[in-house]
Amino acid sequence: MFEFAAIAWTLTAVLSLSAGFYVVQALRSQQIMSRINHGLSALMNVVMASMLWHLGATTMLVQIAVLTFAALWFVLQAVARPELKTLCPSHRGRLKCAYHSISMAGAALMVAMMMGHAASAGTGILAQSQTGLAGSHHTMAASSPSTGGIALADAPILAIVLTTLFGAAAVVFVVLQARRQLSKTSHRTWAARGHSVRAEHGFEAIGAAAMAVMFAAMA
Repeated sequence: MFEFAAIAWTLTAVLSLSAGFYVVQALRSQQIMSRINHGLSALMNVVMASMLWHLGATTMLVQIAVLTFAALWFVLQAVARPELKTLCPSHRGRLKCAYHSISMAGAALMVAMMMGHAASAGTGILAQSQTGLAGSHHTMAASSPSTGGIALADAPILAIVLTTLFGAAAVVFVVLQARRQLSKTSHRTWAARGHSVRAEHGFEAIGAAAMAVMFAAMA
């Protein structure tokens, strides 16, 4: 259906824009850890965009491995001792790294769920949406364990839980962005760093919203 194809094209544009933002942030960063983190965020957005069109189907296992590594990478930063951390030194920074670990794990799980569906249907999320968002879980549940993807009877329930999780995360980032815009304190700090932080909150919000929509297509 046209409306679902339009949603897929919109998500592709949003995810591509978000990936470009993180690439720019990585190139501008002076710290190697920050460059790696922003680079991984850019990669995650590219992987998510490719899933909309069933691209990179032959590299799904590699994608899962890289995203799983990225999730563990952010977990290590979130739980490391303060004197060892270079990117997440504050409580807010720890929360940020913890969320990034969840988003990376969510993206890895999305690829795994797509493996099971693609093996039986040969389509990406776009093709699922063209036949109706509500119908995609029937094919996913019918996938056999031999496909290499997730073949769980409760996969639609898992997709609903993740849809709710990332939908809530999108709302939180929107609220954080609004609070920063309305804040009248530390004007000089805002002038120096606020634009970058506000932009990052915005891209985090649209990234979380995109994941929520994509998981909803699997529910």
